[in-house]
Amino acid sequence: MAFKFPSDEWIKELSRQLNASETYEKSAKDWEGDFIFVVEPDDAYPQTAYLYLDLYHGKSPSAKQLSGPDEKQAAYTLSAPFGTWRQVIEGKLDPIQGMMTRKLKLKGNMMKVMRYPKAAKEIVACCALVPTEW
Repeated sequence: MAFKFPSDEWIKELSRQLNASETYEKSAKDWEGDFIFVVEPDDAYPQTAYLYLDLYHGKSPSAKQLSGPDEKQAAYTLSAPFGTWRQVIEGKLDPIQGMMTRKLKLKGNMMKVMRYPKAAKEIVACCALVPTEW
């Protein structure tokens, strides 16, 4: 079964994949900080979507699609158009490189994020495990 991106089911499946990943757990064992992923409209996707991912010490305690930007506060907000998210999820754009080139716009402590490149790569690896319907 494929999960439509972006959706509540997709982000919950990503959370499940992260919780099952020993590699992610090791690479993010000291990480504390949740994310809101903002999927901005582009030619392929007409609206804005907000996905929340709680990350804490190598696990993902919760995840859900938000109804709007003010529903939940998070330590980090990462924004990009739908097509850029697709590139990240398909492994065509490294998330750290995306932040450095401003293809992905980060609100939050960039220096802390930069100290966990392996964790970022493992999140993308887990994204690739989610059967995704575009």
